[in-house]
Amino acid sequence: MSAPASPAASLPGLPVTFRPARTRAVLYAVGIAQLVALVVIALLLPKLSGGERMSFVAVGALVAAVLLLLARPKVVARQEGITVVNLTTTRELAWAQVVRVNLRAGDPWVHLDLADGTSLPAMGIQPGIAKDQAIRDARALRDLAESHGAVDHTAG
Repeated sequence: MSAPASPAASLPGLPVTFRPARTRAVLYAVGIAQLVALVVIALLLPKLSGGERMSFVAVGALVAAVLLLLARPKVVARQEGITVVNLTTTRELAWAQVVRVNLRAGDPWVHLDLADGTSLPAMGIQPGIAKDQAIRDARALRDLAESHGAVDHTAG
């Protein structure tokens, strides 16, 4: 009986938010840098008309918006369940709905196998540029799901 107590002892406190911090930092930095660069170019090029200047600014704002959207994903684990925020959707799950937490080699992000037979991508845990952190986060989420929900402990 002491083996199950070990994961519970190492469980993160709730609520906990999992997100790809390095990826977010890169996306924010690149988004802001390119927006500033395009605004500066629009202001410094003397032969541009007002409409052309606005086009530079609009393109910079559009690219920044897309990069900020890519930085949005996160997974929030609370006592009541999990909130999965992906690019354009947010889904609330009770712990009992999560059957398995998967992060297989080569996967771009964690997938949650749900009790209704479907799978939900959880883009907030992705091994892109921080593989070790993503593996730790996936294990922590799996341990939380096992201790709070209906996760099948025999599943691989």
